[in-house]
Amino acid sequence: MNLYPLLRPLLFRLDPETAHKLTLSGLRGLHAVGLLKPFLPRMPSAPAAPRRVMGLDFPNPVGLAAGLDKDGEAIDALAAFGFGFLEVGAVTPRPQTGNPQPRLFRLPEAEAIINRMGFNNLGVDNLLRNLKTTRYRGILGVNLGKNFDTPMKRATEDYLICLAKLYGKVSFVTVNISSPNTKNLRALQSGDQLDRLLAALKARQTRLTEKHGKYMPVAVKIAPDLEEPQIATMAALFRKHRIDAVIATNTTLARNGVAHLPHGQEAGGLSGAPMRDRATRILKAFHTALAGEIPLIGSGGVLSGADAQEKIAAGADLVQMYTGLIYRGPELVRECVLALRS
Repeated sequence: MNLYPLLRPLLFRLDPETAHKLTLSGLRGLHAVGLLKPFLPRMPSAPAAPRRVMGLDFPNPVGLAAGLDKDGEAIDALAAFGFGFLEVGAVTPRPQTGNPQPRLFRLPEAEAIINRMGFNNLGVDNLLRNLKTTRYRGILGVNLGKNFDTPMKRATEDYLICLAKLYGKVSFVTVNISSPNTKNLRALQSGDQLDRLLAALKARQTRLTEKHGKYMPVAVKIAPDLEEPQIATMAALFRKHRIDAVIATNTTLARNGVAHLPHGQEAGGLSGAPMRDRATRILKAFHTALAGEIPLIGSGGVLSGADAQEKIAAGADLVQMYTGLIYRGPELVRECVLALRS
């Protein structure tokens, strides 16, 4: 049974952030009393299209992108959707409220969202407490950010704090240097700063691997607003430091196709259908530049099974979705899994 087409109009009458919180709490509550699965679209009985990426075994290549469940509050409920993996966060070392509201806007005519949330979360220690209560034993990633008031010259410290606290407790972490909603964060994608950041992360990863006797992959999430010289430089550094995966991409600052719509000029990152082609072009460019040496996770504009297939054809090993869920509901997960089974 798929009730989302009936629920969506009701949710869309609410303020987007209110609807988001209500949905998460509703999913959590339904799962707690055993009433969630009967209302979800039925998934294939066997794992579909298993993949081995980053040394991890994914039951299927369709994942939840970071941002939906920032604090890991509804992991068990979201796992029931049939994802092959989940990514929660972004989390920062210290709790922070994020940017002033309103900061989340729907553009239904374009199947898009603009957000300027600003890494609002309750901090990495709170996430760790939530992880202790989850029964989910599938592949779980955590997206890492820096606190807004951490000076840029000390940004690396924030990522290292979160890396150390989460090491061995989740399947992988993603270093988010591409959100447009934290001042100057994207500067970490530039040559020298990126080189220093990656060197520090890999050095700490090596020490933590020795300490825990277990290797935990580190991915990097990149922006879609990159030029060819930037792509070449970043790809060379990813290869130099042997980053475990690249997630392409985060949200875009471009407003192509939406500038004329209500809320289309709001500040923040645009996600959803209008950024699909832009994200896929960046994915394809990194696939070429990395020459298959580093796995790629395609994210941005996945609203159908055909969109998921397009990401894989462009070089992705796995795909992620978030905005597509807002417009299509959990049926989208099933559709993408089935599209990628062959």
